[in-house]
Amino acid sequence: MIGLGSLLSFAYLLFPAAAAPSAPAWQFVEKGHSGIVGLEAIVVSPTLTVLFDRASNDPLRTADGKVAWGALWNLETNTATALKLVSDTFCASGALLSNGTMLRCGALNQYIRSVWEATFHGSRHEPDWRLRRAYGPEIVRPCANPLGVGCTIFEDLENLHLAETRWYTSSLRIFDGSLMIVGGIHEGTPFYNTDPVNNFEFFPKKDGGVPRPSAFLERSLPVNLFPRVFALPDGKVFMIANNQSIIYDVEANTETILPDLPNGARITNPFDGTATLLPLSPPDYIPEVLACGGSTMPDTTPVEDLSSQDPATSQCSRITLTPAGIAKGWEVDHMPQGRIMPEMILLPNGQILITNGGSTGYAAVASIGVTTGNSNADHPVCVSSFTPILYTPSAALGSRMSQKGLPTTNIARMYHSTVTLTPQGNILLAGSNPNGNITVIPAGQPGFSSEFRVETLDPPFMQMARPTLINVPAKIPFNQKFTVRVTIPSGVSTSSIKVALMDLGFSSHAFHSSARLVFMDAVLSADKRSLTITSPPNNRVFPPGPAYIFLTVGETTSVGAHVMVGSGANPPVADQGVPL
Repeated sequence: MIGLGSLLSFAYLLFPAAAAPSAPAWQFVEKGHSGIVGLEAIVVSPTLTVLFDRASNDPLRTADGKVAWGALWNLETNTATALKLVSDTFCASGALLSNGTMLRCGALNQYIRSVWEATFHGSRHEPDWRLRRAYGPEIVRPCANPLGVGCTIFEDLENLHLAETRWYTSSLRIFDGSLMIVGGIHEGTPFYNTDPVNNFEFFPKKDGGVPRPSAFLERSLPVNLFPRVFALPDGKVFMIANNQSIIYDVEANTETILPDLPNGARITNPFDGTATLLPLSPPDYIPEVLACGGSTMPDTTPVEDLSSQDPATSQCSRITLTPAGIAKGWEVDHMPQGRIMPEMILLPNGQILITNGGSTGYAAVASIGVTTGNSNADHPVCVSSFTPILYTPSAALGSRMSQKGLPTTNIARMYHSTVTLTPQGNILLAGSNPNGNITVIPAGQPGFSSEFRVETLDPPFMQMARPTLINVPAKIPFNQKFTVRVTIPSGVSTSSIKVALMDLGFSSHAFHSSARLVFMDAVLSADKRSLTITSPPNNRVFPPGPAYIFLTVGETTSVGAHVMVGSGANPPVADQGVPL
């Protein structure tokens, strides 16, 4: 006779208990195929990201059968739609202006490449009309259609162009809502900047369209492409090129020299590290800059003596941009491993994600003494380099970096890769192509294939009930209180609430131009159903233009609410709000 215990044991063998659901965790998720190499990326609406590649042999085709050089990536459907471009968009930069227009500038043809065409009532309008339209009652948005229907790229190569031909330039939205365009190179050279553009210019034009010479850019040669530039809360601009840094006063046209990065670390192209302006918090909005990775190789090293096996630096340097902080200089920390071509992404909770790149070598393609296939860099394949890093600014020195709980991808994101925070709150990764054209590297051969797989890095809260923001106003004036409705999941503690106002930036070449996070004071109502928020005091703390508001309650973050910060007028705009 079989006992009850034996029957139960037999039943468990036949019908094992359901596995307990796994706890929410960070995870990489493959989303689809971009059709072009995403070497530049910018979020242009709550559902759409624009990806740009060079004029190449990408598989995606436009409606008339031509090779696409740009694509709309739909964040909801995970599909790519070809954009038709007239000019080659290779290795440029861009940003959103105060009226919501997206501009891309500098590249092979040296024109302002692409003006994101706003669509009104189903019709297309020329850029002069559109810029005037921004003074009207409606906010100019990159594209009103969530699927991108009718969204186009406008180009006028004869009339919309820069004063100076420049490639590998950086751009930055500044306090008056215009675009500041910094540095670059006049023509393609194999590695170092040997034909430099040592000046700044603006769009719309300032100074009668005459570029401003820069002693800083001249001093920082030859490793000063894609300078790392940040708008400070007083309206000045902080810049790093090579291992040097300055504060530039746009209005006075003067520079203040700051301490060099320690230990010979160099973070601009082709020795690409990365940098970010840390989150700004009220009431003082004290600016701090973090610079990580790159190389400590001397910038006088002949290219034939450089190798894809040269170790990248693990150094991170941080400086507080106050008189006392500048006198103290850069504070040194270290990542778990060296990284070349990493990128840093501001997260709505105030942490910084460091991802992408390799652990040895340099940027660019087939242009140094020893390469790995065509790649000047190598070793993304060690587990540590395939695993992102979380940096917590408020933690004590030495304990700010962590890879605990972060997943490991199997997709190398090397030269010409991009990453951006999305309005959904996760991180979009695309691209990688350290080759001269679209290339497939056979298994077992050195080098890295052109990469079309798109993936997201999803934070744990993507698998949880999340707070929501409801009835957020479309336009947010400066120095104003406004109230929104909120829902907060049951059981989530409200002891920690953060409201982040974010520019998601423009990703290209290990840098996120114009990316910005400003925390806003917020008071939760007694019934926990509404939130009264105070906007930034002025357009210097947050340069006017499109942004997203994220609510973080405890460990969970909402979807971002798309808003226009400031008047929505054409640049340049007058100061708004109140001085600090």
